Amino acid sequence: MLVDTQPATHQPVPASPEVREQWVESQLIGVLMDSAMRTLGIALVGMPVMVYLLWGEVSDVALLIWVACAIGVLLYRYRIIGVYRLLFDSVEGPSRIVFINRYKWTWAAVGVFWGATIGLTFREASLPTQYFCLLLVLGHGLMSLSSFTAYMPILKVYVNSLVLSMLAGLIVALAENWGDGTNTRLILSMVLLLAVYWYMLLSAGVRLYEVHRASYELQFSNQELIDSLTQQTRASLRAVATKNRFLSSAAHDLRQPVHALSLYADWLATEPEMARDISPRILQSTRAINELFDSLFDLTRIDAGNYKVRLQNVDVQQLFTDLVMQFEPVAAAKNLKLRSRSPELTVWSDPVVLRRILGNLVSNALRHTQNGGVLISARRRDDLLMFEVWDTGVGIARQHQQAIFQEFFRVSQHQGTEDSLGLGLTIVSKLATLMGYQLALNSEEGRGSVFRVILPAFTQGPPREALPSIPNPMNGKKPT
Repeated sequence: MLVDTQPATHQPVPASPEVREQWVESQLIGVLMDSAMRTLGIALVGMPVMVYLLWGEVSDVALLIWVACAIGVLLYRYRIIGVYRLLFDSVEGPSRIVFINRYKWTWAAVGVFWGATIGLTFREASLPTQYFCLLLVLGHGLMSLSSFTAYMPILKVYVNSLVLSMLAGLIVALAENWGDGTNTRLILSMVLLLAVYWYMLLSAGVRLYEVHRASYELQFSNQELIDSLTQQTRASLRAVATKNRFLSSAAHDLRQPVHALSLYADWLATEPEMARDISPRILQSTRAINELFDSLFDLTRIDAGNYKVRLQNVDVQQLFTDLVMQFEPVAAAKNLKLRSRSPELTVWSDPVVLRRILGNLVSNALRHTQNGGVLISARRRDDLLMFEVWDTGVGIARQHQQAIFQEFFRVSQHQGTEDSLGLGLTIVSKLATLMGYQLALNSEEGRGSVFRVILPAFTQGPPREALPSIPNPMNGKKPT
């Protein structure tokens, strides 16, 4: 089982400009579609008024064609509104943009049909009828400022279609009345006024659109800030909970050796003749206190980023010899065998960090082993160099194999581990992450464990010779 030793991060990731743009666009489309039914209702009210004004003054066939086309487009738009509310009203993002681009032409069609009434009236209708129809069409265009400015592409499509169809009607009327000075000047004046109207309508629409857009961009930024603050608050609460657990566990672990040290000191004060028996116990308690403080200081320095790595050539055989010499008394006290196997090998690493990693693994193995022994070995597999610490101890149940790398974690049912401070494997995990190493663990409850520190090729420096395979010390069977 490969153990992930990378620390969990909960930093909020800012949204990309593409995500921000898509969210804002989808919200603006939502505002547009929310007003779609209202604009449809206004069109349904305005169409009978237009028919009433034009009835009897223009060609019946032309008027009926106009009415049929307008009703067809309005019914189709009613269907589109239903599709949007059914499929896209509760969905945000690119799907809304795809939807609006697919049906954008319907707004253009509505603009064309309303603008086409100018061509109908100028050809045949009376002047009062032309006047009222023009007011109705221009008013319909002004209403677009409140209905379509939420989404600029639709506003431009509608206004351009409306004004261009009106201009087309005026140009046809101008061609038919060319030579009639009064009508020509009137139509040219209307063309000029319509161009001004077109410009003012688009200018006002752009300003209103920018207001809509700025509002949703601000809403997105506020939501992003809220999410960031929420994550930071949760991270702070987790940090406080971790710190409280850290201090509580440290105080608990520190209390035991300090209390024992106090009892031994009182005992020594009252019975000085027992110094030979009491001194080893005082020494044991002092070592336990020093071990705890060393572990706490290591964790603090690593978490604060103050742990300085100094890379140099490390003689692996000498390192193993030093580790065996350091822990041999501990193994002898428990009648355990402590062995090491490694060919002549030099790696590029920090000797202090590497020794700390392997030393904590050896210490952990000896602490949880009652019979048999512990083996420190090194070997290669492809381009990977692996340091291994084997033991024939109590093993680790699968449900605990991730948790053992947490601060102060101890498996309560393990016997003979009362002196464990629960920090050794945490330091191993953090130092391995610091060096770019990987940790792997294989363990079988009741049969033993093997911890592997894997040095990828880029962390080793040039290898000097291949490493032979190392036999399994655990009765010839490797734990699974």
